[in-house]
Amino acid sequence: MFRIRSAAFVTAGTILVLALSACLPASGPTEPTQTSSAASGLPSAHIHGLTVNGETDQVLLATHDGLFDVTKEPAVKIGATNDLMGFTSGKDQGVYYASGHPGKGSNLPNPLGLVRSTDGGKTWEQLSRQGESDFHALTVSKSGIVAFDGTLRTSPDGKTWTTVAADFSPAVLAGNPTSDTVLATTPDGLRRATDGGATWTLDPSAPVIQFAAFATPTEAVGVQPDGAVHHSADGGATWTPKGRITGEVQAITAAKDSDGKLRIWAATADGILTSTDGGETFRDSDPK
Repeated sequence: MFRIRSAAFVTAGTILVLALSACLPASGPTEPTQTSSAASGLPSAHIHGLTVNGETDQVLLATHDGLFDVTKEPAVKIGATNDLMGFTSGKDQGVYYASGHPGKGSNLPNPLGLVRSTDGGKTWEQLSRQGESDFHALTVSKSGIVAFDGTLRTSPDGKTWTTVAADFSPAVLAGNPTSDTVLATTPDGLRRATDGGATWTLDPSAPVIQFAAFATPTEAVGVQPDGAVHHSADGGATWTPKGRITGEVQAITAAKDSDGKLRIWAATADGILTSTDGGETFRDSDPK
């Protein structure tokens, strides 16, 4: 099991505190503007989520300026321009959940509350907490939705909610629609729940992870604030160090290829990076 020296823990925790403070739910409305970076080729400088559609192979970025398909060059906008602060995939391909703020000219409430798309992000339906919640951390487990808007909440259907007694503020929530194991990244270390997010434990021996994602119900990937990559084969109970991502990481996702290889995508300040060897090495992900 990976062990952390005290000095490294403090440094990583400090970086994560700064990253988390920049992502806490906003108290007022935002008005998305186009902030694409010519250097990175990404459609926005503010990336809040990353996923891959297993049926279409689309690599999708949820951003301050809406949802984009970055497998094309230039990136293709999908649906309306809304500030998607929280974003996660559902159990079925093309189903996504999101939260955040409406874009300029939108008639959606602010904040968005929880919204859902069943057509790959083209259109969104309002599920609950419109005008109340801006979920910056959002994931799906076998039991339903786990989300954080300043308060940790769970929902079996995205409509009715239960408040979870938690003494931490997650930077990222990571789950899998066919498992009740959920991970929460915090400055104090990795939190883990095995009941869909109802009860949590802190693992002091785990790496201080800033970004986490599940590739399967049991295989997870974690990235530390310094870019160090870790892999777990048991749902985040234990971790093995792998390679390192260069550049400022903003979001990650992971999946198993048809040949059984673990593939990882990372959105960084320099563009999209991909690993096809389980996180040992990363290369530029070229648009089709």
